[in-house]
Amino acid sequence: MVVKAPGMEPLKVCLNKQQYEVVDDIGLWEWTGPAWDEGAEASQWFSDYLGSPCRLVRFNTGSEVRNVDPRYVEGQQRIFFSDGYPFLLASQESLDALNKLLEEPIPMNRFRPNILVEGCEPYAEDLWRDIKISRFSFQCVKLCARCKIPQVNQETAIYGTEPTETLMKVRSGHVLRPNQNNKNKIYFGQKTVWNWKDSSGKGDGNMLKLGDPVYIIKKYPSLAEAAA
Repeated sequence: MVVKAPGMEPLKVCLNKQQYEVVDDIGLWEWTGPAWDEGAEASQWFSDYLGSPCRLVRFNTGSEVRNVDPRYVEGQQRIFFSDGYPFLLASQESLDALNKLLEEPIPMNRFRPNILVEGCEPYAEDLWRDIKISRFSFQCVKLCARCKIPQVNQETAIYGTEPTETLMKVRSGHVLRPNQNNKNKIYFGQKTVWNWKDSSGKGDGNMLKLGDPVYIIKKYPSLAEAAA
């Protein structure tokens, strides 16, 4: 892996080392445990660039397990150091609809989905429950409540008020799900898991590709019945 930043020499991190030093007491949300340390060079690089002591660590798959929230996902779905789910799905049409309401359009990197679809109605993904992308089955399990990170310009690191102010007017729980809890949260995208039990694309080395077709297998009847 090669990491680049302005004014810094590229950092090269080997991804197939056989041995790691272990760092204890790493925490992410409700999980705490040991992690693999990527070494002094990586630590110094990030510390110098960010101006604060840092260490680059990797999830210790040899001894640790971190599961997706069982309240929303049946069976064991494991994650590493992602926020809470392995996939975030959003549509280009949803961003286009939002940008029509903003004085200054924003790019999709503000929302950081790792599955981006296009060709649907704006926010159609809100109601998707079971989908297939190529031969892979996925479950859309929870609307993604957004924090303040989308307010940060990914190119300049400048923090603003949008898109949160506009999303609060058109995508809050009060607007979308007035009879449910979490009325003050705002939503964009769907948290998604791979339904490995119902996929023909099992095994290592499989991947999604740009242009893969998306099939909507099952939808929620309404936003009131979708998890959030």
